Amino acid sequence: MNRLRRALINLAQVALMAAVVYFAGTKLVASWGMVRQAAAGLSLNWWIVVASGVLVLAAYAVLIEAWRIVLAAWNAMLPFWSAVRIWTVSNLGRYVPGKVWQLGALVVMVQQRGISGVAGAGSALVNTIISGITGFAVVAITGASVLHLPRGALVTIWIVGIAIVLAMPVALPFLGAIASRITGRSIVLPRLAPSVVLATVAGTAIAWCIYGVAFQLLTKGLLGHAPGGTALYISVFAGSYLIGFLALFAPGGLVVREGVMQIALANAGFSTGNAIVIAVASRLWLLVLEILPGVLFILGAPIRERLRGSASRPHAR
Repeated sequence: MNRLRRALINLAQVALMAAVVYFAGTKLVASWGMVRQAAAGLSLNWWIVVASGVLVLAAYAVLIEAWRIVLAAWNAMLPFWSAVRIWTVSNLGRYVPGKVWQLGALVVMVQQRGISGVAGAGSALVNTIISGITGFAVVAITGASVLHLPRGALVTIWIVGIAIVLAMPVALPFLGAIASRITGRSIVLPRLAPSVVLATVAGTAIAWCIYGVAFQLLTKGLLGHAPGGTALYISVFAGSYLIGFLALFAPGGLVVREGVMQIALANAGFSTGNAIVIAVASRLWLLVLEILPGVLFILGAPIRERLRGSASRPHAR
């Protein structure tokens, strides 16, 4: 039964991978003519582009560690590389229309590790909420003027963000009690220590800044130069990413994120052609860096199973 369940889960993961490739590919094909036209004047430096990719992977590592810290509040310990596999494979779900696939895949995978689905889903949601709040705060600090955020929106972001972060340590048990009454099941959510919330805020803020530096390097690797300071790239990347994430109808924020990024770069003084090529190239860049790790883990699963099986069998003398 366990073998059958494992096979079904592997099949579901392959199906998810195929759906990701299909939905992402259709969007990229539709954009290809625009990319080819705008890319004529590029001055590519692949070493700088690769360095930017390494920084993105470093940001992933920080976010995964922040998730492990929150998960530990449920008394659920997950080895780092197991967390990397779960995080990267479930991350493929963001490119399928609807926002529930990523969370659903994560819940199934943590349950395989003997961790309750409530702990997996709860810790992921807490991490996502804190990351979103931190991201908007980072945007407000580094360059709200580029995204033309009105003063009222900035004040609202700060008030709401601070209120949610301050309430987070005591809010979870209350939400768990409400969920228990609604579902009729015992759903126990832990009281988060302030140190856990602060560590998650710090980790996600660092990750947003690393993303911004990586985006600046990508721009330099594409154009040969990156006009403007690092704060500009942090704000443009974080702001467009978050707005794309909030667009529930767009898998992975496709098109929405690129549109916001293009407008923000144009507001910062980039030519229309350069703004388009950077926005589309950044999608290709993130697409590879978000999809490839998960795909490698999925394709490597059968190999790991065979290696474990051969190691467990007695060797013939």
